[in-house]
Formats: sequence, structure tokens, C-alpha cells
Amino acid sequence: MQVGFVGLGRMGANMVRRLVRDGHSAVVFDAAPDAATSLAEELGPQVVAVVSLTDMATHLATPRIFWMMVPQGDAVDQTVDETLAIAAPGDVLVDGGNSYFKQTVSRAAKVSARGLHYVDCGTSGGVWGLERGYCLMIGGEPDVFARCEPLFRSLAPDDGYRHVGPAGAGHFVKMIHNGIEYALMQAYAEGFEILEGADRFGYDFDLAGLADLWQQGSVIRSWLLELSARALHRDPGLAGVKGYVEDTGEGRWTVLTALEEDVPALAITNALMTRFRSRQADPFGARVLAALRHEFGGHGFRPTSP
Repeated sequence: MQVGFVGLGRMGANMVRRLVRDGHSAVVFDAAPDAATSLAEELGPQVVAVVSLTDMATHLATPRIFWMMVPQGDAVDQTVDETLAIAAPGDVLVDGGNSYFKQTVSRAAKVSARGLHYVDCGTSGGVWGLERGYCLMIGGEPDVFARCEPLFRSLAPDDGYRHVGPAGAGHFVKMIHNGIEYALMQAYAEGFEILEGADRFGYDFDLAGLADLWQQGSVIRSWLLELSARALHRDPGLAGVKGYVEDTGEGRWTVLTALEEDVPALAITNALMTRFRSRQADPFGARVLAALRHEFGGHGFRPTSP
């Protein structure tokens, strides 16, 4: 099957590699032209590199499938608009990135009004997807899902893809998936921090060894725990890692949705707020707390350095 692939970053290029490995062909484009050229050189005649979406359209047999792996937000809107300018009725746009589901619903309506089809494909797997496959949560029209299914089947492991509802549902499910991921990672982080700081036995716990141990039959075993073990074996004290944690939006959207649905998403909300706190040095709120303790109770505080 042939697909036009837009965006060859950390996940996009590996997705093309996995598709080609399973016999598909791709026409590829990236804002950095060298990315497309080098991928085509690596993978051979099954991949054609182009320098524009207009060029891509001429290389794809109709009806065409344009698969976007670009950052959420303006980049998706720009790519959708550029694709609409050169696409024809019956063509399919697939958004495989982490878009906000409400924006996806709006984009799908816009695309549908032009006689095209919009598929939102929540994609999980990260840099390991080439080897292990990608978990795909797919929204869109059932018949369009069926048309694209050979691509989903090649990208995913066995039983690793599912049509979850109409346009927007795929990104909604992926948003909740990532919210859960926030909370799971936070739980592991807090547990290891307690172990790392414990001074009860005159002994430093082997954190990597414990992560390995918990992978063997424990109820908290998981791929995230396996990755924790890898990181701790490589750098036992994580001395090379700064405790500054970014977020790409899905946790925020999950918490906003929980508020809209009146769901008390306590763990996910706390995990998100902890990420915010990780980016602050000497946060003002903490200084207010220290000042208040001094004012009402005469408690001491640590002055700032002169």
C-alpha cells in the first residue's frame, strides 16, 4: 500500500521504516529536506523523497492517504490547509500526532466539508515503536478505517490497533492514555525517591536491582518499570539528568476534561502539577509559605544568599 508521510522526526521516520519493512511504499516529506532524502537513500526504491506537499500529491495514486506526524497545534493546521489545497475528494488525512481532541473534531468537520476524510490515530510507542510496534487508537469513519487498515496492521504489534469511535475519539483515548502515563510515572518517581533518600539501615539501596526484581512477577511490573531499570543501570544516581520535566499537553487536556466531566482525577492532576513545580527554582509560592510560618509562629527561614 502507498502512503504519503509528512514529518520524519523521532517517530515518523521509524514508522516509515516499519511500513517499508512490511512491503508498503511511501512518499516522504519533512520541513528539513535532508531528513527525507537520507531516509529515501537508506530504504531504497520503496521510498521517494519530495520537497513539497504539491510534489507529494503528484507521486501518490488516487485516492491518496496523507499521514501527518507533526507537532500538535499550528503545525497540524498548516499541514491540513496545505493538503486541502492539493488534495481531491476521497483522499484521506491521518493525524498520527498528539492533537487535542476538540481541535481534531473541528479539523475533521473542515476536511469533510471538502469531500475528504479525516482519521485521528493516537500513537504510542515512542522510539521503541520500530522494534516493538505502535499501539494505535483510531478515530474516524469505519469504512475509511478499513481502507487504511493495512497500514495500521503493519505499524502495530498483534492486537495493537483498534477503531475506537468517530473522528476525535482516537485522540481522546490517546489523551487519557497519556494522563494515566503521567500518574504511573509519578508513582514510580516517588517510590524511588523514598528509597534513594532512606537512611534506616546504614545501607544504600540498589535501585536498579530493585527495578529488575520488581519485573519478576510483581504486581507493579510494567514497561515503564523496565525503562526505569535501564535508566538506573546506566546512571545509578541519575547525576546526568536534571529534574526538569516538560509536558506536551496531554496531561493538561486530561485534567481539563476531568473538570468538565466532574471526575476527581487526583493522581493525574498531582502528576501534572509536579511537572510544573519541577521547572521552578526557588518558587515564589514556597517563599510565601516560609514567610507566613515566620510571621504567625516565629519560625525561622533560610535567607537568600547575599
